[in-house]
Amino acid sequence: MPRTRLNPGLFLLFAAMLVVDVAWGQCVMCKAVAEDSAEDGSLGRGLNAGILYLMGVPYAIMTFFAWFVFKRKKQPASSGI
Repeated sequence: MPRTRLNPGLFLLFAAMLVVDVAWGQCVMCKAVAEDSAEDGSLGRGLNAGILYLMGVPYAIMTFFAWFVFKRKKQPASSGI
């Protein structure tokens, strides 16, 4: 029986369809605080800064690992005995 490969694009589309409901879900308390402070603006700025901070840390970690791998590939192979 021949083995078939799953198309990666099709797999990603299927995975995105499974998590779309979860992506729309929000923390009820965070949403209420953000809506209530929309007129005031003070807490909303802090909430946005916190979101940006939490979003930036994974990108910084991924950037470090990409830099590390790139540097590692550029190093000449050591001659082992």
